[in-house]
Amino acid sequence: MTLAASEILAKAEVIIGYKTYLELIPEFLTGKEVISSEMMKEVDRCRKALDIASSGKQVALVSGGDPGIYAMAGLVYEMAKEAASPCTIEIIPGLAAINSCAARLGAPLMHDFAAISLSDLLTPWKIIEKRLTAAADADFVTAIYNPRSKRRTEQIVRAREIFLSYRDGKTPVGIVTAATRDNEKIVITTLEEMLEQEIGMQSTVIIGNSQTFTWKDLMITPRGYGEKYQL
Repeated sequence: MTLAASEILAKAEVIIGYKTYLELIPEFLTGKEVISSEMMKEVDRCRKALDIASSGKQVALVSGGDPGIYAMAGLVYEMAKEAASPCTIEIIPGLAAINSCAARLGAPLMHDFAAISLSDLLTPWKIIEKRLTAAADADFVTAIYNPRSKRRTEQIVRAREIFLSYRDGKTPVGIVTAATRDNEKIVITTLEEMLEQEIGMQSTVIIGNSQTFTWKDLMITPRGYGEKYQL
């Protein structure tokens, strides 16, 4: 957690968040009004945060990773715009899953990359599939968010099929589950064997490009220095 984030949480009178995230910060909840909710209640959490903030209280809306990447920042702004909210909104950056997972794997994101969520709850699968195809065709290193859940099991299978149409089956793939947490798990495998590994909602899958290689149980994507300089 960044210093700015800890300062904001310390000053907040009300802390709102998904209960699983709030359980990660018990030291900041003492003496606060705490409002927690289940998954899929993002709109309710944002509405409560804006309503309470409009009354003059300082509110911290807790999000996992970085609030501006597949998280709550955009929804807060959308709802504030619709409600013509007078609240002052400050976004505190955090470590997105793609950053934490890449650091655990080595240096897989050293060249152009794409991030694509396989969750079709808010985005039609037809669009997701189009984006997967474009990323695979363009040889982007690709980070896949929300790869699989109890309900969504076939999306990651289709994503692999798409990438196998454009990349060698030996392309390195990194799978990091629960990055930086106590139950963290790190696996480096290949595109052809990735589905043999455990992949869940806490996992981020990073598929290398045509130049990505493995070394000492790490995953590295060259930036291009070796083609221009003597290394």
